[in-house]
Amino acid sequence: MGEDARQDITGLLRAYSQGDRTALDRLIPLVESHLRQIAHRYLKRRRANETLQTTELLNETYLRLIGCGTTDWRDRAHFFALCARMMRGILVDHARARHCAKRAAGASPLPLDERLALPPQPTSDLVAIDEALAALAEFDPRKAQVIELRFFGGLTVEEVAEVLQVHPNTVKRDWRLAKLWLVRELNGESPNHPGAPATA
Repeated sequence: MGEDARQDITGLLRAYSQGDRTALDRLIPLVESHLRQIAHRYLKRRRANETLQTTELLNETYLRLIGCGTTDWRDRAHFFALCARMMRGILVDHARARHCAKRAAGASPLPLDERLALPPQPTSDLVAIDEALAALAEFDPRKAQVIELRFFGGLTVEEVAEVLQVHPNTVKRDWRLAKLWLVRELNGESPNHPGAPATA
């Protein structure tokens, strides 16, 4: 994405934040391709029997964007971070609904495979990841944000660094340590001390 497009997006986001409702209509065509890539990349790596499609995920994200009202978006990176959080919510809600439907039908839950816990091959058990991520956020919010932006949002290390206003090396370190902690947490092996990611 060129610098002019970045500036256009930032300008439209600020206009929308200041109450210009038409700015969102002009913004969507500028960000749709990037959001579609994020949604498609994530869904492509999910199980073959996934019923949620890229367009559905994108449409639901747009609906939530419209429903959130005026938001104080700083720039395009902040906007994509918000979209990542919304996609996470949509995907987790969808996973919970599927899980409830399977339980009602008498199907047993699928076991979580440690190798599928994090990208590049995400697990089907999004609810467990969401709960583990919420636990991580209680004592290390930045590492939780890194996981959220990379895993649910599909952002690159550089994009995450831009959102969090830290150096890319910090993102890489947080990503590595948080993944280790999450794998242990998801397998019931996490240490009692919650600060483990910071010292691993």
